[in-house]
Amino acid sequence: MPLAAALVPVASALACAAVILAALRRASGLPLDRPNERSLHAVPVPRVGGLGIVAGVLLAFALLRTEPLLAALVATLAAVSYADDRAHLPIALRLAAHLAAAAVFVHATASDLPLLWQAAIVLATVWMTNLYNFMDGSDGLAGGMAAFGFSAYALAAWLAGDPIFALVAAGVAAAALAFLAFNFPPAKVFMGDAGSIPLGFLAAALGLLGWRAGHWPLWFPVLVFSPFVADASVTLARRMLRGERFWRAHRTHYYQRLVQLGWGHRNTALAEYALMAACGAAALWALERSVATQAALLAGAGLVYLCLATLTDLAWHRRSLARGSDARSR
Repeated sequence: MPLAAALVPVASALACAAVILAALRRASGLPLDRPNERSLHAVPVPRVGGLGIVAGVLLAFALLRTEPLLAALVATLAAVSYADDRAHLPIALRLAAHLAAAAVFVHATASDLPLLWQAAIVLATVWMTNLYNFMDGSDGLAGGMAAFGFSAYALAAWLAGDPIFALVAAGVAAAALAFLAFNFPPAKVFMGDAGSIPLGFLAAALGLLGWRAGHWPLWFPVLVFSPFVADASVTLARRMLRGERFWRAHRTHYYQRLVQLGWGHRNTALAEYALMAACGAAALWALERSVATQAALLAGAGLVYLCLATLTDLAWHRRSLARGSDARSR
């Protein structure tokens, strides 16, 4: 492999860092994430990190001269999302953009599949796109998931004998690592929708491409990104069952509860990193195992998530009872 191609991750990381530094040097005009009753931060933080991440990702695609459609869709989603960071676009407009991007990509890469399969993959892609945004609410969390998740993609593609795919995924991971230099607690910058939406879309899109290329089965991307998939999916389901406006910002995700339970941003991030690393390693290990072993692993992962959710719910319930008791005593 040419040396220039092998340096793609380094170039992606440098591009990300350069764009973020250039944006932060601007004294005014930056979109700010201002704290409110649903926030976990106390001071306004610039939402420009996503511009750096996307710059690094697009540079990787350009250097490798691969997947021009995917690169164009990522750039389009980043532009729409950055407009939302600045002006708060209507949810219908944002969702329409996500659906259109997913439909175009699925039609281009999986048009031979039955229509029901295509529709299911489009919906799954839109969900992954948005759940990444839902989970971007604590310092270091979404950037860490990108670093671990896309690194797992890169290793799996490399083991499958596809160095170009591996370098694309490694470029995304490297851009996320550069962003983490500014976002690890305490965060100096947030990625905003301009980063979380493209990253979620890429997680689904590269997962689909790897499946179509025979690099991994469909369960692999789900397990790799399961720390986000499980938290966001369970939280959404619970909010819908309670009749809440599930599309509104809130503080009831499990990671948000950990922060509020006293773990703080740093400890929550480190605990999630351990979970992310374990999921990626388990997924890579299972690729060469039997179907029965893979099924057992997935069942075990589900059991682990059930236990973690139950422990967090119990701790949260005890906290609520203690606060209620304190309020009555006053």
